[in-house]
Amino acid sequence: MISLHESPIYSTTGTKRFLDFLRLGEARSLECKLLQVANVSFAYDKHLVLNDVSFELASGGLLGILGPNGSGKTTLLRLLGGLLCPTTGQVVLDGSDLDSIPKAGLAKRMAMVPQETYLAFDYSVLEVALMGRYPHLQTFEVEGPEDVELARAALTETGTADLEQRSFMTLSGGEKQRVVIASALAQFGRRAADAGRRPSEVLLLDEPTASLDLGYQLDIASTIRRLNKDRSTAVVVSTHDLNFATSVCDYVVLLRQGCVLAAGPIHEILRPDTVKDLYDVDAVVEQHAVAGHLTITPLARRATDAPDGHR
Repeated sequence: MISLHESPIYSTTGTKRFLDFLRLGEARSLECKLLQVANVSFAYDKHLVLNDVSFELASGGLLGILGPNGSGKTTLLRLLGGLLCPTTGQVVLDGSDLDSIPKAGLAKRMAMVPQETYLAFDYSVLEVALMGRYPHLQTFEVEGPEDVELARAALTETGTADLEQRSFMTLSGGEKQRVVIASALAQFGRRAADAGRRPSEVLLLDEPTASLDLGYQLDIASTIRRLNKDRSTAVVVSTHDLNFATSVCDYVVLLRQGCVLAAGPIHEILRPDTVKDLYDVDAVVEQHAVAGHLTITPLARRATDAPDGHR
């Protein structure tokens, strides 16, 4: 559960009405504070993109970072993955500042799936999955039978084993996303059956359903939920698609102009008033009787002075 002085965080101004640390994922009876974001701010040159962001994710949690285009979602995800360093504040993994963890060690526990993947050469699907084994190899070492076995196991977990010999460039967008997720699983270096035997892992996904049709969106949502359940993988998803988030996430952090607007359990946080303040849109928010999760139906956009302007 999230402890927020007995109530969800909410601020219509998007300033500092939020708790320093939000306990995310404890509903699964997992007490480990896997990932902590403490008063993080970030600026590109002098342009402030994130302002005093704090939250906490437990091992096995499933968190959505939601916000309009330019709200700072991708920047926050890059900070969580150690690709950027905070201007101020800390990102902590299992009690260690991310900056203090060797990159190879961090890569064995944390993997990021970008919105789109571009390759310079025409690799096979298996070769793309094997790219995830790079942090486990010594200089000039080539992949061995165990690496191939782990890559194939990851392809199986993502439902792409039958594509093993296909050219990555010939795949559809949804197939490519699942193959790149498989590469991330190979990067962790363990199978689903090994869950609990190694340190907890974190999978970061940036807009995983962008440009995908409804069928592939469902495939990606199903893959994320299954990996989270079967492997106890902590998952952080950035998206502007509220209906995708409600189908996948247990908890959310809402970003607006680089600040936390609201945070907590998704069924408590996503309401007509929070949707309006996040997207400047009037919407109906209701529990779908068949889907079993919240659905958001936008009705009308209200006038705004200017776009957010954050990356």
